[in-house]
Amino acid sequence: MKPKIKMKKLRITEADFMLANRRAARLEEIARHGRPVSMRPTLHKSKKIYDRKRLKKAGISFDDLP
Repeated sequence: MKPKIKMKKLRITEADFMLANRRAARLEEIARHGRPVSMRPTLHKSKKIYDRKRLKKAGISFDDLP
C-alpha cells in the first residue's frame, strides 16, 4: 500500500494580508483616477529665497549680489 501524500496547508500571515490589501487599494486607486495619486505633494520652492547651491550652479558669484 502506498503512503498518503500530505498536502501543505496554505497559511496566510499578517504580512501577506497587509501586502495584498495595500496592492488591492493601489489598483483600485489607479482604476478610479487613471494614474497613481501621490500622497505627499511636493511644495513649491520660492525663487525669492536665498539659495547658495542654486547660485553656484548658475555661475553667479557672491560678489555680484547686492
